[in-house]
Amino acid sequence: MDGAQGVVADSAPPPFRAAVEALRGARLRPGIEVDATPPPKRLAPYAYALEAAVVDGDEDLADGRLVLLHDPAGHDAWKGSFRLVTLVRAELEPEMAADPLLPEVCWSWLTGALQARGLAPGEPSGTVTRAGSHYFGGLAERPPASQIEIRASWTPRESAGGVPDAGAHLAAWCDLLCQVAGLPPAAAADGSVVSLPQRRGPRST
Repeated sequence: MDGAQGVVADSAPPPFRAAVEALRGARLRPGIEVDATPPPKRLAPYAYALEAAVVDGDEDLADGRLVLLHDPAGHDAWKGSFRLVTLVRAELEPEMAADPLLPEVCWSWLTGALQARGLAPGEPSGTVTRAGSHYFGGLAERPPASQIEIRASWTPRESAGGVPDAGAHLAAWCDLLCQVAGLPPAAAADGSVVSLPQRRGPRST
């Protein structure tokens, strides 16, 4: 298991080290801040984790975590030796959070981001959760807040050498982060893509 943040042991299998290098070398859209973070220790023999935020000035529009898991022996549930696990969070306008189709739309953003990069995730699974916060007492001046949270995992397709295109998966995940943040697609505008409205202003702290 890799212990230190952002460090991959020399004894790690070559496919895992190659996948991690692809994550580190991926070219991402401006406005996304990505850093290595300590990975979970009990989900797989080898793990590497990143955390990211979509930043606009001093405001984080969305944030999340992406974990690359590797079990050289393979995993029955994964149907492969690699697995990607993610958490994505953002604040929403209350009227958007009230949309009954929001969970389905958010899940389609994940699958659509992967497909747009030419990726075919295996065994995808996950949840979309929305929550509302109302403030009282000393916090009563704060307006109600709504949040969306996407938790998902999928198995990346491996090349003949047993290495997934981890960089492309990271780029797709960052596309998802931007879409949840309400930013337009980086490429030419696509009328079939639905984006969340821009936030009203910086969040209260």
